[in-house]
Amino acid sequence: MASESGDSNMDREMILADFQACTGIDNIAEAITLLELNNWDLVAAINGVIPQENGILQSNFAGEASQASMYGPPSQSEAADAAAGGAVPPTSSSSSSSSPPSSSTSAFCPSNSSSRHIVERQPRMLNFRVEYRQRTVELVLEEGSTVGEIKQILETELAVPVSKMQLKGWKSGDVSDSTVLRSLHLPKNNSLYVLTPDIAPTASTSKHSALQESLNQNFLLVISHREAQRDYSLNFPGSRTIQEVKRNISDLTNIPVRHQQWEGWPASASDDSMTLAVSGISYPCHHLSVCRRSSPANSQEPTEECADVHMVSDSEGDDFEDASEFGVDDSEMFGMGSSTCRKAPMMPENSENEADALLHFTAEFSSRYGETHPMFYIGSLEAASQEAFYGKARDRKLLAIYLHNDDSVLSNVFCSQMMCADSIVSYLSQNFITWAWDVTKEANKARLLTMCTRHFGSVVTQTIRTYKTDQFPLLLIVMGKRTSNEVLNVIQGNTTVDELMMRLMGAMEIFTAQQQEDIKDEDEREARETVKREQDEAYRLSLEADRKKREAQEREEAEQVRLEQMRKEQEEEKEAIRLSLEQALPPEPEEDSAEPISKLRIRTPSGEFLERRFLGSCKLQVLFDFVASKGYPFEEFKLLTTFPRRNSQMLLPPPSLPGASRAQTLIPNSLRAHTSTHADL
Repeated sequence: MASESGDSNMDREMILADFQACTGIDNIAEAITLLELNNWDLVAAINGVIPQENGILQSNFAGEASQASMYGPPSQSEAADAAAGGAVPPTSSSSSSSSPPSSSTSAFCPSNSSSRHIVERQPRMLNFRVEYRQRTVELVLEEGSTVGEIKQILETELAVPVSKMQLKGWKSGDVSDSTVLRSLHLPKNNSLYVLTPDIAPTASTSKHSALQESLNQNFLLVISHREAQRDYSLNFPGSRTIQEVKRNISDLTNIPVRHQQWEGWPASASDDSMTLAVSGISYPCHHLSVCRRSSPANSQEPTEECADVHMVSDSEGDDFEDASEFGVDDSEMFGMGSSTCRKAPMMPENSENEADALLHFTAEFSSRYGETHPMFYIGSLEAASQEAFYGKARDRKLLAIYLHNDDSVLSNVFCSQMMCADSIVSYLSQNFITWAWDVTKEANKARLLTMCTRHFGSVVTQTIRTYKTDQFPLLLIVMGKRTSNEVLNVIQGNTTVDELMMRLMGAMEIFTAQQQEDIKDEDEREARETVKREQDEAYRLSLEADRKKREAQEREEAEQVRLEQMRKEQEEEKEAIRLSLEQALPPEPEEDSAEPISKLRIRTPSGEFLERRFLGSCKLQVLFDFVASKGYPFEEFKLLTTFPRRNSQMLLPPPSLPGASRAQTLIPNSLRAHTSTHADL
């Protein structure tokens, strides 16, 4: 029975190790709880966790695998796979894989089984990171591929025959070349390694690979703070030094490094400059305890304290040089001040101008953590929202709201290691508008809640209100939509650089999809507006042309009316002259008159003849008046004699000559009228 119980415990330990390697859940108690919910069924537990963990974050990883690998520490899955396979795979020194996302979820993106369709896509692509000695090969294959196809690709990349190649690291143990990847229920990202027993590596290669693997492993340190009766579970890469671990604990416990008293370090960890990989601590988990060392006056071991101080000073004085970076001033380093007054506030209380408050925040942030930090937007939250959400669709960005709280033990670690990481700073600067606020003071916190209620609604405000002090700082990721603003994610302070980067990338993926739709809608709207403007311009030009045409027509009609009026007036004038001349004519004499009579026959231009009798004593002007009374005025027509042909007007004497008052008397000749307009002259 004892043997069976021991085998069962060993199997569960292996299942627990495999489960943590696949899901990245470092909290052992949480991992055991999830396995017990699934009756220690490894595949069921993994399938129940991975969609919830990566529902947002697992998108086109094929294009982002290389970028994501830049930011994360090495995965534990490689070491776990090696232990299961009975060999330690070599690790390349030039690359490291990204750790899986943490199990924390967003307050605004609850995870449930119905969201599984977000992760699974057709065809589903799997990412493999295969290591062979000092080489690393990145592969992306469809879920329908076989293990043999992976080996064929590796044969080309590594120049290792398939017959001499053993592909290890599968969670289900060794598999055949004909096995379809879909049947293995693999996660999105996988780490494998190649063994070639028939090809012996050199001694230097094996030694270097083992050392490099140790440096790339993640060590879980469970540190007990005895005075506060609190445990901290912290992940550190093997390349982290003991001195750096002590500094981080100083930020969490407010115990300066020189006042820390440790228990649990191996005897080989004699120098704080040693890395965790070579310190001799247990892998993957090691337990330590820390407390504040008693003052030198009451200490029973002054020699030990002196040795500790000397050891710190041997670490190139880093503890004193970097004390300001982790919020430790000189007075505390020498025990002359309390931890409550060592820092200036991030933001003054009851500041009237938000821009001035943020300028103070940025200056204090830089003085504490250095100049490498996100570029905080200087202005009100409303102005930051306008900058991020209400420009052109191509220029819009996500809004990252950083909420700081000095009373939280996580603030220093989050600011110094996450917010000031080069990868995080670069990613936030390129894709986000970052706005910050300090909620340490209740007045500033109340002011923030009022602003959030006005811009994001009461749900966001209530959510922020529910977070406790030790859960700060918070990073809210907000995306602007057509009618409202949506909080995509709330990232708490107890996170890692890798998880923070993956959460930011996941939010960016959702935003990019929405942005593409907005760009398409905006282009279509601009196209419609352009067509409408062109139509309006054409309509305006048409109206202008019609107006000019109408005005020209009106001018022409007015001119015609004027000319017609002039013509009528001229005709009326002519008619009046004609009537007056007709009335002024002497009566036509009778044929049997005793006086000499001249009968004149005048041919008009139309061929008609005018006949009339005139007294021989009549003046020539009477003849002209007669012709004018018939519609042929003297100014427009000539009166010619037929033979000899001459102008009868020449018979009239000039008015200036003597006797001009006596007009020439008529001569009985046949006369002919000939028209001559003023234009023919």
